Amino acid sequence: MKIQKYILLIAVAASLSSCNLYKKYELPEDNAILDNYKKSINAEKDSTSLPYIGWKDVFTDPALQSLIQVALDNNTNLENARLNVDAAKAQLKGAKLSYFPSLAITPNGGTASYGGSHMNWTYTIPAALNWEIDAFGKILNRKRGAQAQVDMSEAYAQAARSQIICGVASTYYALMLLNQQLDLTKRTSEIWKDQVESMKVMKEAGLTTAAAVSQSEANYYSILSSIPDLEESIHSTQTALSLLLNTFPQEWEIGSNMEFELPAMLSEDIPVAYLAARPDVAAAEKSFAAAYYATNSARANFYPSIGISAQGGFTNLLGSIISNPGKWFIQLAGQISAPIFSRGQNIATLEAAKANQQIALNNFEYSILNASAEVRDALVKYQKNHEKRVQIENQVQSLEKSVEYTEELLSFGQSTTYLEVLTARSGLLQAQLASLGCWHNKVTALIELYQAVGGGR
Repeated sequence: MKIQKYILLIAVAASLSSCNLYKKYELPEDNAILDNYKKSINAEKDSTSLPYIGWKDVFTDPALQSLIQVALDNNTNLENARLNVDAAKAQLKGAKLSYFPSLAITPNGGTASYGGSHMNWTYTIPAALNWEIDAFGKILNRKRGAQAQVDMSEAYAQAARSQIICGVASTYYALMLLNQQLDLTKRTSEIWKDQVESMKVMKEAGLTTAAAVSQSEANYYSILSSIPDLEESIHSTQTALSLLLNTFPQEWEIGSNMEFELPAMLSEDIPVAYLAARPDVAAAEKSFAAAYYATNSARANFYPSIGISAQGGFTNLLGSIISNPGKWFIQLAGQISAPIFSRGQNIATLEAAKANQQIALNNFEYSILNASAEVRDALVKYQKNHEKRVQIENQVQSLEKSVEYTEELLSFGQSTTYLEVLTARSGLLQAQLASLGCWHNKVTALIELYQAVGGGR
């Protein structure tokens, strides 16, 4: 009776000390970084804001939409991400099935003869059933950890989808920029060509010098020399776009609509609540959850394993007697396996699991800080390039007037030189190119912002 009491007391103590093994993952308390994140999870969110609207509502250019759809259908990185989700779901299915008993049938038979005796065939057709009772949460934590892995792989798939969408958009608008630069350069070269002819006529009329003619020709050839560089860049970018679409290199249709504005609801700031929608933040949290359950599993190794086994079937071998025909048999057994000499290994496993859990927590905290920084940087980049482009457009208008005035003065032989015309026209070209570059920076900032808040749905 005393032994039974001791066993009962040990069982009750083990049960009480293992309560935490069944506890679901929760975000740590008293953590300044995670406090705002926890509040954001339950905060009311605007479904029309940038993190939650579809990519077609952000990228409205029909040609771009067509290319993005091709990329989503063909890109191997996204397909691999989907396969990783399938693999994680298969692991989860296996973890759930661990709750059920395992059943195996292992028929066997044989015969033997000793000293010329008659050969008697023996056979056994057994079915073995084994069932591990999840008394201390080992299977439960494996299942929960597998679910966290599924969630994490789905977040990675969303991240891959977002990267593909934004990658195609970035490449598309880079091509649009190059096409605009090429068009501007070609138009400017035609103007310079006419200018060279005008300078030759003015030289014959004695209104300018041979040096001015040579200088105008040199600038004309300088502009022509930049055209092949732009065409090469366009070709390389078209090839990069083809790779994103997982097709052979070819020329893709690029639109010319440069209108691309930031949605009004994002003109000020991005609430922290929206960071929870970002795939890498979600993946980092699920990684921390998986590490939490791995730590619980390591703790569960200190507790006994309880198993029930049953074996039954049909055989003609009962003890040392061969019976024909055979008869049915059944065996039942229970087993408790408690770690004794493996305690040191279990301690080491638990310490490693705790360290990995802390690493996962550190990575989770950094992902939140990094997401917040990227969002703010993209917002500032968009706003400042918008302000800058307004001023550059004013500069372009002033330089256009300057070019017009200096060319008129030069053509009438008044107090101006070709150097002034050259300076004004070169300044105009640089300002026009700077305006295009500023537009591209603004578009890039919006694409970065869309990706930074976890867009791509």
